[in-house]
Amino acid sequence: MLSSVPVTLAPPAQVKFNSTDYRNILHWTPAPSSSSLQYDVQWKIYGEADWLDVDGCQGVQKLHCDLSTVTSEPREWYYARVRASSVASSSKSAWTLSPRFSPRWDTKISPPVLKLNLTEHGIVVRVKPPRALVRKLHSNLHYKIYVTNTSGKEEVFQMNCCSNKLTLKHLDHNSEYCLQAQTVVPLQAKSSVRSSEKCVTTL
Repeated sequence: MLSSVPVTLAPPAQVKFNSTDYRNILHWTPAPSSSSLQYDVQWKIYGEADWLDVDGCQGVQKLHCDLSTVTSEPREWYYARVRASSVASSSKSAWTLSPRFSPRWDTKISPPVLKLNLTEHGIVVRVKPPRALVRKLHSNLHYKIYVTNTSGKEEVFQMNCCSNKLTLKHLDHNSEYCLQAQTVVPLQAKSSVRSSEKCVTTL
């Protein structure tokens, strides 16, 4: 009687972190021609010996896993790894390792939402930053407000973390002003792209 030969599973591919505003999501792709697979995810701090299971990401069928909780220290470096398993054959693949990941250096910062109110005193500017960033960095967040008038001249204004609003005064009457906002994290020398442009015409 021939003994059954264990089926060797191909490991997952393209294991990598995608991080925005310190929400650190690990993504991977299944091996070609694989179906009905489950995945296990582990993580560790760079330099540590032990791999740790990620809660909620053992035996999952999805192709991503939120590691924000276990990779929450911005100054650390992390690794993650993923393997595939087949319930039908009870076989497991080799682990696939992610590139080394740093929340501080690798996360992308989102621009704030810009809100404008036109009053008789000028343009009142308010910014609403991403909630996740506020929770993480709060007092370390600053904002740049870019203002362009019809002549094409651009001015830049600064707002610190805790300013509720900025009022632009002494503006030309009946003129269009277009504004964009940018999130800045000075301590980490990081900034977002500019927000989409919003324009108003003064009274």
